[in-house]
Amino acid sequence: QVFLAESGGRSVQAGGSLRLSCASSGRTSGGYTMAWFQQTPGKEREFVAAVHWNGGKTYYADSVEGRFTISRDDAKNRMYLQMNSLKPEDTAVYYCAARRGGSNRSPYEYDHWGRGTHVIVAS
Repeated sequence: QVFLAESGGRSVQAGGSLRLSCASSGRTSGGYTMAWFQQTPGKEREFVAAVHWNGGKTYYADSVEGRFTISRDDAKNRMYLQMNSLKPEDTAVYYCAARRGGSNRSPYEYDHWGRGTHVIVAS
């Protein structure tokens, strides 16, 4: 069983930076792709970024490419999302997710989820 817990969300001014963390209680190093999704009221969860278990290949949504960086530290059972040059449209609840196998941008393909952390970017 895999349990995920996000932290690091808070209010920040546009142009600022945040680093979100995701702690996992189970073994996500072997065979699990880890990902971040965002959700705003009335919308489905949207893919933000993912990091593959094998070799650490990363994937990003076009809206965050070049501004956000996903990384993982399997020795610490942690994943991170470094968010730079934040924009008001980045305001959302950010969820950590895990799935066995390769990267996928659909939230329906992920089996394990955290409870989310709020990010508010003020203009």
